[in-house]
Amino acid sequence: MSFLHTKENVAFIFRSLRSRNYRFYFFGLGISFIGSWMHRIAIAWLAYRLTNSSLILGVVGFATMVPSFIVAPFAGALADSCNRHKMIMAVQLAAVALTSIMAYLIYSGMITITHILLIGSVLGVVFGVDIPLRHSFVIEIVHDRDDLPNAIALNSFLFNAARLIGPAIAGWLIKTSGEGICIVFNGVSYLIFFFALLNIKVDSKHSAAQRDSLLSYIREGFVYAYHNMPIRAILLLLSLVSLIAMPYFVLLPIFARDILKSGPETMGYLTAASGIGALCGVSFLASRKNTSGLELSVGSSAVLLSAGLMIFAFSRILSVSLVAMFIVGFGLMVHMSACNTVLQTVVDDDKRGRIMSLYTMTFMGMAPFGNLLAGWMASIIGAPLTVFLLGCVCLAGVFVYLKKLPEIRKYIVPVYAERGIEV
Repeated sequence: MSFLHTKENVAFIFRSLRSRNYRFYFFGLGISFIGSWMHRIAIAWLAYRLTNSSLILGVVGFATMVPSFIVAPFAGALADSCNRHKMIMAVQLAAVALTSIMAYLIYSGMITITHILLIGSVLGVVFGVDIPLRHSFVIEIVHDRDDLPNAIALNSFLFNAARLIGPAIAGWLIKTSGEGICIVFNGVSYLIFFFALLNIKVDSKHSAAQRDSLLSYIREGFVYAYHNMPIRAILLLLSLVSLIAMPYFVLLPIFARDILKSGPETMGYLTAASGIGALCGVSFLASRKNTSGLELSVGSSAVLLSAGLMIFAFSRILSVSLVAMFIVGFGLMVHMSACNTVLQTVVDDDKRGRIMSLYTMTFMGMAPFGNLLAGWMASIIGAPLTVFLLGCVCLAGVFVYLKKLPEIRKYIVPVYAERGIEV
C-alpha cells in the first residue's frame, strides 16, 4: 500500500509527461540544459584563467546576458504573433553555429577574452529570443491546460537537474581535458533539442494575428503589465532578485580558488549543491495541486535566498558553503518558478508571449547589470563582503513585497476563481 501510494505521488508530480509532445520537449530540453550549464562553467573558468580579474568575470556575465534585456520585448511580441514552434527550432540552429565557432577558437589556441565577449553577446541575443518563446510554447504542448503549473515546475526541475549534473561534469572535464570539450557538448545538446522539437506535432497556426505595428504590440504588453497589480509587483521583485541576488554566480571562481583554496572541481561542487537545493524546491512546487498560495511563496523563498547568500559570504569551510548554496538554490528556484507560475496563471492568453518576455527581461536581463555591479564591488571590497551586502539589500526588498501581499491577493483571488482554481 505504501509502495502504491508512493508510485501515485510520483505519477502526480510528473503528470505533464502524459502528453507525447511534452515528453519530447522535456527530454530534449533536459539535455540542452546540461550542455548550457557545462558551457557556462567552462566560460567562467576560462575567462578567469585568462585574466585573473574579478571585474572581467562581471563583464563576461554582462556581455552574455544584457542582450536578453534588449531583444526580449521584440521576442515576446513575435511569440504572440508568429509560429513559436518553428522559431524555437531556428534558434537552436543559431546556437549550434555559435558554439561551433567558440569550440574552434579554443582548440586552435586563438581564443581571447575579446572572442569570449563577442560570441557571448551574440549568444545572449539568441537566448533573449529563445526564453520567452519556450515559456509561452509550453501551453501548446501540455495534455491538459490544468497541467500548465506542473509543466512549468518540471521545466524548472530540468534546469536544476542540469545545474546539478552539468557543473559537476564540467569541473571534472575542465581539469582533465580543458574547457573546449564542454563547449562541444553544448553544441551537440542544441542539436538534440532541435531533433526533439522536430518530433513535436502542434497546430501550425500563429498564436495570434498581429493587428498593429511591432512597436505598438510591445507597448500594449508594457501597459498591460503596469496596470495589472500582481504582474507588476511580481516583476518588480523578480527584477530586484535578478539584479542583486543572482550575480553571486559570477563570483564563484573567486570563492572556489581564493576563499576555499581549491580548483574548478570545487566550483562544480558549489554549483551542484545549489542545484540540489533547487531540485528540492522544484519537487515542492510540482507536488502542489494548484497555484493557490504561490504569491506568498514568491516572497518567503526570496527570504531564504537572502539568508543563504549572507551565510555563504563569510564561510571558509567547504561543508558550510555547500549548505549555504543548497539554501540559495532552494530559495532562488522556488522564487523564479513561483513567479513564472503565477504570471502564466493570471495573464490573458493573447498577451502570454509579451508577459513572458518581460519575465525574461527581469530574470535574464537585469542579471548582467548585477554582474557588473558585483564584479566592480568585489574588486574594491572583496567578494565576501559584496555577497553579504547584496543579500541584505535583497532582504529589504522582499519585506516591501510582503507588506503589499494583502493588496496583491485582492487582485489575484478573483482571477483564480474565474479560472476554477481553489483558493
